Amino acid sequence: MTGLSSRIDEAIQYIRKKTRAAPDIGMILGTGLGSLADEMDIEISIEYGDIPHFAKSTVESHRGRLLFGRLAGKSVVAMQGRFHYYEGYTLQQVTFPVRVMKRLGVKVLIITNISGAVNPRFGIGDLVMITDHINMQGVNPLMGPNDDELGPRFPNMRNVYDKKLRALAEKTALDCDVPLHEGVYVAVTGPSLETGAEYRMVGIIGGDVVGMSTAPEAIVARHQATRVLGFSLVTDLGIPGASETRPGENALDAAARAEPKLRKLIRAIIERMTV
Repeated sequence: MTGLSSRIDEAIQYIRKKTRAAPDIGMILGTGLGSLADEMDIEISIEYGDIPHFAKSTVESHRGRLLFGRLAGKSVVAMQGRFHYYEGYTLQQVTFPVRVMKRLGVKVLIITNISGAVNPRFGIGDLVMITDHINMQGVNPLMGPNDDELGPRFPNMRNVYDKKLRALAEKTALDCDVPLHEGVYVAVTGPSLETGAEYRMVGIIGGDVVGMSTAPEAIVARHQATRVLGFSLVTDLGIPGASETRPGENALDAAARAEPKLRKLIRAIIERMTV
């Protein structure tokens, strides 16, 4: 057993003292999106700081709780707040909760984030389903010794964002009358926002939106054969000539304004999901 497997076991042992829940679906609720948890019938909440080997979220808008409960008739565990590379953590620490979710029984991981858009078809408040990502963080969470019991040394990343789940999301969005774009997410380190030149680079290399998370969690999920569905809310624009945000509005305001449609969509997707 590797050190990582031992740490996962220790986290699981603590969680099992609090709950015997075996969730099928995991959710990572990104910056400004923590109130998605309001859709859940929460059975128990565990502070990150109480769970062995969990990092502590230092971002004000991230509550830092692991929530167990039910949503749309399914057993769900949700991270109300995530960790970021820019907080000074390693990507192994950032993605550790994804490992724990797998051991708890999670088969599908829904990841949410906020982002800046470089695609001129997107506007502030738009919802984007992630079809693929480009990791520009300069490091990979799978670096170092590989534990073959967790996943293969060289995992295939061709279908990180599960095609069948994306098809379900697209059909659900149409049925629910929720406008939904598709796009490629570019992950950077942050915490500084992108310069104009960096925004242009994102578009040149094939990106539609850019942010500071998601790719590490998705890579680890794919490594351990957890199916992934990702959504990004556009909260600022990197498009030449466009206003970065609405007058008097910051990224959190934009996320709060657009969040209801994301909540509606995710609930409907989970209701239709077979896991």
